[in-house]
Amino acid sequence: MLKPKPVFTYADYCDWPEDERWELIDGEAYAMAAPSRAHQTVVGELFVQISLFLRGKPCRPFIAPFDVRLPDHQETDDEVTTVVQPDITVICDPKKLDERGCRGTPDWVIEVLSPSTATRDQLEKLAVYERAGVGEFWLVHPTDHVATIYTLDANHRYGKPAVHETRGTLASRLFPELLIDWGLVFTDPVIPPSPSPATLAAQGVSADPTSG
Repeated sequence: MLKPKPVFTYADYCDWPEDERWELIDGEAYAMAAPSRAHQTVVGELFVQISLFLRGKPCRPFIAPFDVRLPDHQETDDEVTTVVQPDITVICDPKKLDERGCRGTPDWVIEVLSPSTATRDQLEKLAVYERAGVGEFWLVHPTDHVATIYTLDANHRYGKPAVHETRGTLASRLFPELLIDWGLVFTDPVIPPSPSPATLAAQGVSADPTSG
């Protein structure tokens, strides 16, 4: 007879070695490998652009590692079974912030895909962010050079995502005046060049670099 999988909580998470990175999704623990240079280059430049735009504004951006605790109800921190470390997190309610990170739903989350996390980001974490009510969720594909954008609809569900080529600029739905400049994001030669517009069109990706 198979033994049931252990259900880990934030209390367990806090006891694990500080030099290891983990995420909890519904009580299941996932180890996080060190990200690649290309991944960090993309995350870093996105964070710089967002941080500069939000300077002096109520919303605050955070870059991983930054714990986001997502309680299901009113359980204590020690009982929380979902703790994630998005690559970039934007939080507009200061009451959600404490010395441990964030408790509650972020307003905007960005995950930059890497081979070790791509499946989890696109499946388990997508479901987690939808359930938690994250209003805007971006999945950035550094190799394919596309950004997949999920926004909550009137039923608090993610409908069909908008998929955009990472050329020119792209606006956030949450901050329409913030235009992410993909040319600055993908300047590092370690990151593969963008595919041609014809290739992207064949994949069904928007070729309008300014569409938001």
